[in-house]
Amino acid sequence: MSYKISAVSKQEYPEIMRVWEASVRATHDFVKEEDILFFKEVIPQYLDAVSLLAARNEEDKILGFLGTSDDTIEMLFIHPDMRGKGIGTILTNYALQELHRYKVDVNEQNRQAVGFYLHMGFVVIARSEVDGTGKPYPLLHMEYKL
Repeated sequence: MSYKISAVSKQEYPEIMRVWEASVRATHDFVKEEDILFFKEVIPQYLDAVSLLAARNEEDKILGFLGTSDDTIEMLFIHPDMRGKGIGTILTNYALQELHRYKVDVNEQNRQAVGFYLHMGFVVIARSEVDGTGKPYPLLHMEYKL
């Protein structure tokens, strides 16, 4: 299967949010339900603050998305039905090679994501006890090493 990467329009935010929620519910079992609902309310504001790209199938359906700003991968979410099909790798390689985004923060408790980024060549450079909103979800600050 081939995928294309293209920009996301504001009209596609509802589809982005469906992918986000499905991904979070499949991979973030450590996040409390009330916090998922909190993030579901604030994520649309974050979408406006990043450059968004989506991996799409032949029918233009969004399978996963990447949000970046400055030199950082701010978000990478893949629909759970599409996990293990190389979409995360394609989007991450695009961020590294085309956009030159070499940093990412990852929830420490999301062991699959941590393993993915380590496999992709990122290393942990620092750790925070709380996430960017002050919630008790420790973050690993990672950087890609060429």
